[in-house]
Amino acid sequence: MVELENLNPELYREDLTLEDAYEVCRDISVGHYENFTVVSRLMPAEKRKYIYALYAYSRYTDDLGDELEEGNLEALDLWEEELMKIFRGGEPKNGILRALRDTVRSHSLTADPFRKLIEANRMDQLNKSYETYEDLLEYCDHSANPVGRVFLGIFGYNDSRRNDLSDKTCTGLQLTNFWQDVDRDEKMGRVYLPEEDMERFGYSREMLEERVYNEKFVELMKFEVSRARDLLEEGLELVPLVNSGIRMDVRLFNQGGLRILDKIEEEGYDVLHKRPTLSGLEKAWLFFSNLLKRPLRGFVDEKPA
Repeated sequence: MVELENLNPELYREDLTLEDAYEVCRDISVGHYENFTVVSRLMPAEKRKYIYALYAYSRYTDDLGDELEEGNLEALDLWEEELMKIFRGGEPKNGILRALRDTVRSHSLTADPFRKLIEANRMDQLNKSYETYEDLLEYCDHSANPVGRVFLGIFGYNDSRRNDLSDKTCTGLQLTNFWQDVDRDEKMGRVYLPEEDMERFGYSREMLEERVYNEKFVELMKFEVSRARDLLEEGLELVPLVNSGIRMDVRLFNQGGLRILDKIEEEGYDVLHKRPTLSGLEKAWLFFSNLLKRPLRGFVDEKPA
């Protein structure tokens, strides 16, 4: 039987203050997100801790789904039970959830996006491949899009236009991560390349398992990279629709993903043998190149709609 307290006792210390809990969330967030800056230095200081709580929750949920040798589904069920204490007036013991409870109450957030992230990890346990692109989009709607919607909610946005554009960005980032990690995911027994696309380009599962890099694979990856690129470029339309304090962050999310797609293309789409990543210098370049674009003029009023 899985006991969450035994998996990471430090998160269940009774003397962990709310301030300590937020610091734990910051450490988890900074240490795990490689393709883009989780929180830029231009984000309003009073909001940063809430974003760290969001990302730490997402990361820890993923770890329960991926990192345990056994009992993943049981652990996810227990995690959801503890999560729901936040929304039922209970007191969660886990430090991440203590910070998240404060975040939820401070911004009147609902349980749905947080439960979707847990469900995405259940889907990972039960589905090792996806037949169609639509099936994959449904997975992204659980694994990625909720993060963007909570991010917007923390800044007071909850309208359909901004949420739809956020979904474009988050799905684009999720697909980018899949195409970046084709080799690593297959070693874990997961294939996110839609079966219908593999069949369309004549590239079989056996070829993937044998790491066959040929023209068929290149054409397949060109097709998938183009899909992700279109989503991320459309997602950039969100930038002028949010206040100046987070425009940099929203732009960096998209541009970090686009730069990874550029690197996949530069490497001839050979993600079977090379994993493209952003160096520290490239991340710094993205940050400072965007910094030069401030202030942005002619945009909408900065108050949430």
